[in-house]
Amino acid sequence: MPSRRRFLTAAAAVPAVATGSVACEADDAAPRPSEAPRAPAVPAAQAGADRLNFVVILADDLGYGELGSYGQRLIRTPRLDALAAEGLRFTDAYATAPVCAPSRCSLLTGLHGGHATVRENPWGPGGQGALTERDFTFAEALRALGYRTGLIGKWGFGPERPDQPSHPNSRGFEEFYGYLGHRHAHDYYPAYLWHNGTRQEIPANRGGAREVYAPDLIEERALAFLDAHRAEPFLLHLTPTAPHAPSQVPDEGEYADRPWPGPDRRHAAQVTSFDTLVGKVVDRLTDLGIAHRTLVLVTSDNGPHEEGGTDPERFDASGPLRGYKRNLYEGGIRVPLIAWSPRRVPSGTTDRPTPLTDVLPTLADLAGAPAPTDVDGLSLAPLLRGSGHAARHDHLYFYRHHSGVTPRADAVDHGRGRRLAEALRRGDLKAVRFAPGGDRTAPDDQWDVELYDLARDPGERHDLAAARPARTAALVRLMRQSWAPTPRPREPFGLTLDVTGRFTVTATLANGSARPWTALRLILRAPGGWHVRALDPVTAPRLAVGERLTVRWQFTPARVTSDTTLACRATAHHAGEEVTYTARTTPG
Repeated sequence: MPSRRRFLTAAAAVPAVATGSVACEADDAAPRPSEAPRAPAVPAAQAGADRLNFVVILADDLGYGELGSYGQRLIRTPRLDALAAEGLRFTDAYATAPVCAPSRCSLLTGLHGGHATVRENPWGPGGQGALTERDFTFAEALRALGYRTGLIGKWGFGPERPDQPSHPNSRGFEEFYGYLGHRHAHDYYPAYLWHNGTRQEIPANRGGAREVYAPDLIEERALAFLDAHRAEPFLLHLTPTAPHAPSQVPDEGEYADRPWPGPDRRHAAQVTSFDTLVGKVVDRLTDLGIAHRTLVLVTSDNGPHEEGGTDPERFDASGPLRGYKRNLYEGGIRVPLIAWSPRRVPSGTTDRPTPLTDVLPTLADLAGAPAPTDVDGLSLAPLLRGSGHAARHDHLYFYRHHSGVTPRADAVDHGRGRRLAEALRRGDLKAVRFAPGGDRTAPDDQWDVELYDLARDPGERHDLAAARPARTAALVRLMRQSWAPTPRPREPFGLTLDVTGRFTVTATLANGSARPWTALRLILRAPGGWHVRALDPVTAPRLAVGERLTVRWQFTPARVTSDTTLACRATAHHAGEEVTYTARTTPG
């Protein structure tokens, strides 16, 4: 079933045709669910040199201590170290979960693990790995403003099929190339990859042959995306799979002669190859003359792994922190974060506790795009502009429910690696607690609770819970308040389109942003030969924060087939810029 809140589909590029109070269009080639969305033309006022581009690069299982700028000594990362020196390096950045899927969901949607849709990896107890129609991503925010948006690499949310709400094309990404599913992304020599809604076979990797290395294809597509959209505002979300297990590289490069086990040599080569990829992206931005108006963010989805024989202790992959991937101690969730934009982002370091939920409100703020206010993230824009301090979170919440364990991570958890756990940081104090099993509703007195002072003890070696019971209890109360049993109901935002009667379709445009919208107009697109009549005014001068504009149309179909589509486009002005939202539905 097509998404009823798909933003900026092909319908958005069609010019308006209206008569009187009726805004409608007839089109024999109405958009079909199988079509990949196409971007609308960017308004001239929005395509100027002052519009900031964004490149958000997400490593897979890159540990806090695996970059030279964060203390690494055995693995070379010269390009990332240069970005850290020229830009802003975050010392206290956090993924919201110690495993992949929930962390990436929070990054995209701005909601932490107590509120987000995806809170577990898809094969855990009750695990889920799909986004829904209510999940609004930073790509959707920028698409409304006319940005060209691409996701190249690992998506990691199923199911593996097009035309469903969890597909990147349905969540704001105009261009997608890479892995759809979570497990599939573990294969560096895959038999296929996805391009938008099409599964593209890689014959050279079938029948036992393993000739085409997927990271090479991902690099090629990412650079081509920059070339194609250099003259337009764009968002590139680049998500390579390095250095996730298995440790596979075409060759071990400069590490081939190191006296280390093979998995460690190859892991080091993976980290350096990630560094090289970031360098090629920066070089391409520079060669295209757009580096000065592009913000590059580089981070990781969780702490370092130990799978496939890789030894994170050899590389001190967590730096001074305790724990690894799957742990809620700092080593499992604190991640590198570098922000770089020449002559724009100030150089230096910041110790502001910064969760990756901050990315959505930050990109929207910097672009001038409306975005939902009911997110857990806060904008970093003042910090990145060098114009002031960004607001700080009252507290940060983390959640883990994951059945898989690895030896080192389980040892760090003292054998509690399969138990449900949560953590919360407030100021310099951080509490970590483990449920008696997998039931979060267990009484508090059945949980193991620990308290650490990160200012004095960043390695979390000294448990202060017994010495400071009142502070511990206060953080536990905040944990309970931070958790919602089901994904938190969202404030309406953007456009929805529904068939509300046998021959009636209703569009609702909701302003869930922080500013009023003006000059609103809704247009319904119907197949050729249909008669459509608006039952409500299709324009409005103003839509206040929290308000909705609802328009009904009565239609008389000439012919309906299984893929007949009605599409609606809504335009409005936000802070002086035109934004466009579209949605579609099937009348049958």
